Amino acid sequence: MQQFIDAAPGIRLWTEQRGVPGAPPLLLIMGAQATGVGWPDALVDALAAHHRVIRYDHRDTGRSTWPFEEHPYRIADLAEDVIAVLDGLGIERAHIVGMSLGGMLAQMVLADHPDRVLSATLIGTSALSTTPYTRPDGSTVPVDELPGIAPEVLELWARPVEDHGPAAELRRRIEHWRVLAGDQLPFDTAFFHALEERVIEHTGHHRTGTAHGRAEHDGMLRTEQLARNQVPTLVVAAPAEPVFPPPHPQHLAQCVNGAHVVEIPGMGHALPPAVLGPLADAILTHTGATGLTGAPGATDVTTGADTTTA
Repeated sequence: MQQFIDAAPGIRLWTEQRGVPGAPPLLLIMGAQATGVGWPDALVDALAAHHRVIRYDHRDTGRSTWPFEEHPYRIADLAEDVIAVLDGLGIERAHIVGMSLGGMLAQMVLADHPDRVLSATLIGTSALSTTPYTRPDGSTVPVDELPGIAPEVLELWARPVEDHGPAAELRRRIEHWRVLAGDQLPFDTAFFHALEERVIEHTGHHRTGTAHGRAEHDGMLRTEQLARNQVPTLVVAAPAEPVFPPPHPQHLAQCVNGAHVVEIPGMGHALPPAVLGPLADAILTHTGATGLTGAPGATDVTTGADTTTA
């Protein structure tokens, strides 16, 4: 079911719901400049077997309002959109799953609106905290000395995005996914080609927005609030992650009180078919449901125990 939510004056957000209406709600929060349909259908359907799954388009993506040029906003406003979606759909509390920028928005929701969150899953993101990282040997590393974004990603992001038509834009996006996916799994060109074709069809044009990269990032730190967190929180670690490489997931789990880490073998900063089964099982285990994918299990690297449920 598709529905538009009025998040703020002049701001309408596209939403889609799947699954049993009475099941526990689970809200998917995508990354920067990414539409809700960037969550692969196979993952959404696996989660929807146990949850009322909601995905939505951020401002300046997909079918939602594109207001930034006339009315600039802050990243913090995107976090408040998460609450607006819940309010608009009449949901008091939900499990939330955030990827990349979506993982940062989820942290802000955890900090500012913990009463609205049943559980949180954070994927491919970094901590909104100034707390240093503590290595296994007990030594500490300041946040600004943690590993940065891989050079090949930075080089790709530095290129100007020019409009040479839909076919050229598709090629650019597929190359982008190739770099983000990392080097531990074979790259599935056909999958990402189909994904981006659907994104373009969903959006109605092939233009790429830049609003989220230009939005004000002030006021995002939540160091003290995350340290007091009481919401069950899962951090997904991706060994091939080129944007927030290890030990960012471990650092994040140290910053969010009570969080634990599960590693998805071969995963990078993308959601190819090979990781969808293990990722669905990790999320469903965390939310208290039962994974049905039959996929090889993720590994809980907090305890070293295997968390396969299928």
